Amino acid sequence: MLRSILMSMPASLKFLGTGGARFVVARQLRASGGTIIRAGDVTLVMDPGPGTLVRCARSRPPVDAASLDGVVLTHAHIDHSCDVNVLVDALTDGGLRHRGLLFAPRECLEGENAVVLRYLRPFLEDVVVLKPETTYRVRDLEFRTSLPHWHGVDREVETYGVKFRMGGRTVSFMVDTAYFDGLAAGYADSDVLVMNVVRHLATSNPGVRHLSSVDAEALLEQIRPSQAVLTHFGMTMLKAKPWVVAEQMTARLGLPVVAATDGMTLEIEKMVVPPLGAGRGGAG
Repeated sequence: MLRSILMSMPASLKFLGTGGARFVVARQLRASGGTIIRAGDVTLVMDPGPGTLVRCARSRPPVDAASLDGVVLTHAHIDHSCDVNVLVDALTDGGLRHRGLLFAPRECLEGENAVVLRYLRPFLEDVVVLKPETTYRVRDLEFRTSLPHWHGVDREVETYGVKFRMGGRTVSFMVDTAYFDGLAAGYADSDVLVMNVVRHLATSNPGVRHLSSVDAEALLEQIRPSQAVLTHFGMTMLKAKPWVVAEQMTARLGLPVVAATDGMTLEIEKMVVPPLGAGRGGAG
């Protein structure tokens, strides 16, 4: 009965937090709780940054962490992985229930920067190591990793975007990365494209490996998704007012761009997607 009720629920994204980068996260100018992905009877949380568990409990309606089916990490940075351990503990009832899945790059699990506590791992049904451009499945929900992103500060950090097949659409998360040749082509099949846009203006500093709104607009011009969503804002984006930046992009590009807000829910089936090949740009 419960499964049939869940299967009838619309596929959706819920943005528990839309803050990114150290200053916004440290001051919680925007929450940093990651994103809830719901499709059929599957509920996942992606990139649970600081405060995810609290944001789940305070959500309207609340998100029961004990009912989550799994966690997806795109990379090991703390604003994307801080709450992974408390969520694993919650969804397994502290190990009393052997259930749930964790998907993460190898760097999140091994080496000096591993972020998942070893004593928690046996609580889970499985721990799956993410690889580039590989397909995974949680019951009826299928997703595929992107090509490797170019991300890091002092060194390269193993980072992948994620493309979910849900509600008859390809819903892609272009997570933290610098702009590089081939990035647009890697997301050319996106119907809905969620983009982490930390900076407002581009920078010549090679150590800043995040997208700016200038980068995002150039990528959207190439990819031409049916809907774009901007999130994971740093200080300069907040000062520029993300909703204004999104409105200006919409006017220039002629495609809908919205700025996510903390707690916003996006129902995928309500998105209007043109027929294949109609109104979609080629990414080369």
